[in-house]
Amino acid sequence: MEGLPGADLVVAGIQDLERGRITVESLLVCIGAPRLRAAGVQIPDPPPMEHSPEMSLYLALGEEHGRDAHSQYNALIRRLTSLESALERASSRPAAPGA
Repeated sequence: MEGLPGADLVVAGIQDLERGRITVESLLVCIGAPRLRAAGVQIPDPPPMEHSPEMSLYLALGEEHGRDAHSQYNALIRRLTSLESALERASSRPAAPGA
């Protein structure tokens, strides 16, 4: 996963989930968990949340970015989707000869 777009966010989010912390990054990982797990990424279970990960992320971004929350949310989701797609492509490639 290293070097892929958005990997920094996902790695930080996984570490936050391992510590039981709800952060922008851990919420992003929760949103992407089904596709990330399908691509072989180990995702810890999240702590209990009052809202869905999507709503929690939007609320957290609203506190931090105010009126720019929507654009920030969309940018983060685009980065997550880009990483998920890259991981899916990488996992569907045949192994190199001799590997």
